[in-house]
Amino acid sequence: MFTGIIETVAEVIAIQDEGTNRQFKFTSALSHELKVDQSVSHDGVCLTVVKLEENAHWVVAVQETLQKSNLGNLKIGGKVNLERCMLNNGRFDGHIVQGHVDQTGVVTSIREVGGSWLFDFKYDVAAGNVTVEKGSIAVNGVSLTCFNSTANTFTIAIIPYTYEHTGFNQFKVGDVVNLEFDIIGKYVKRLLGVAHR
Repeated sequence: MFTGIIETVAEVIAIQDEGTNRQFKFTSALSHELKVDQSVSHDGVCLTVVKLEENAHWVVAVQETLQKSNLGNLKIGGKVNLERCMLNNGRFDGHIVQGHVDQTGVVTSIREVGGSWLFDFKYDVAAGNVTVEKGSIAVNGVSLTCFNSTANTFTIAIIPYTYEHTGFNQFKVGDVVNLEFDIIGKYVKRLLGVAHR
């Protein structure tokens, strides 16, 4: 389990296809601290470390992950947000993030407002996911709060610290992002759906 509080940003330095799987080699300030078989969130996708090299680590994404996240678009030099699993004696600073991307969304607008940034996103409602006003969402693994929530759009505000220390400073209009919707909201929606059948 993760909390959506990003520890560092990693850079892709190698990509290898193996059948329908894709192996990624990342370098980061955390890579030397990782262990083989450790689960690490990469842009909100929980991936297992399979190999370690000096200041670098390898992970493997299966075809399902490549299709349902933005990892299939990664190129050499691309950057992702990293977070290790939450320690059981740690503070819960974000919200419950599983590392299971529900679907992708698209950046539709970026505006700097008074030293912070507003990002607008849209997503396909066909997947059945919803946001609520002032509810939680993970965008590329970052725990955030939605506002201006509609059936298929929402806005988030990014403070300077988050902008500087995550991949948000690289976002452009049209970029595809990973979305993990709030787990409590997903269960409530499912229960209400079952109750009304």
